[in-house]
Amino acid sequence: MSLVIVGSLAFDTIQTPWERRERIVGGSGTYCSLAASFFTNPKIVGVVGKDFPAAVLKLFKARGVDTEGLEVRPGKTFYWEGRYGYDPNQRETIRTDINVYEGYRPQLPAAYRKADIVFLANIDPDLQDDILAQVRKPELVAMDTMNHWIRSKPEAIGRVLKKVDILFANDEEIRMLTKEANLIKAGKKILAAGPRLVVTKKGEHGALVFGRKFVFGVPAHPCEDVVDPTGAGDSFAGGFLGYLDKMKRFSHPDIRRAAVYGSVLASFAIEDFGIDRLKTLTQREIEARFRRFKKLVSF
Repeated sequence: MSLVIVGSLAFDTIQTPWERRERIVGGSGTYCSLAASFFTNPKIVGVVGKDFPAAVLKLFKARGVDTEGLEVRPGKTFYWEGRYGYDPNQRETIRTDINVYEGYRPQLPAAYRKADIVFLANIDPDLQDDILAQVRKPELVAMDTMNHWIRSKPEAIGRVLKKVDILFANDEEIRMLTKEANLIKAGKKILAAGPRLVVTKKGEHGALVFGRKFVFGVPAHPCEDVVDPTGAGDSFAGGFLGYLDKMKRFSHPDIRRAAVYGSVLASFAIEDFGIDRLKTLTQREIEARFRRFKKLVSF
């Protein structure tokens, strides 16, 4: 099988109550691809400027990430600056520079159009729709979104939602989408709109997976020191979809295990700034933490 990830590659400046880091590599496509690379060989689609580090492009290739769909343009890479408070679930956007994403319309290489799994990461819903028009018959399409797009392009999000199988979103975004305060009612409302699964990311409280006939909850791994929560959700999606791509099936038990692997990858991503922890992470560490998760929830 094959997994295509369409998302941003970026420079992030992160301010936490304890530390500030300037222009570290981030972006939804970056986190998701590196997390998925522990299970499969994902293909990444996005655009960067000439200032994007060659070392990260080498890292992609070393991890088996296919970069044929990655465009390098003259100009500067997408930039985001944000501030976290003592509650890592709450963040404030200070500055966003679109840069090379201005006017960018992704064009999938021929091999990418035959993908079995397509992930439309947190990008403009009109671009997500463009991508869906380019792929043939994927077995699974997943999307992510954010409050900015929900506020500014609700009709476009509604159009894409009808065409996807999985929605990844945090609890605030799901409430905004459905105008429902209760997460269970909100999940059912989204399922009625088209997707087969709704994966609700709840930060330090883990995740809830809503299906048409089941609900599955997975806790977050207990973590004393959350260093940088920026890439947690995208790492979760990468672990989740990478595992499904590896298994080549989408049964209920596979979806449950995928959710646990997603939580495992997210729990590692938050241990350091940017992608630093994903650079040093090993398969052995992932499997050891997966086993700890099983002990954590068994009774």
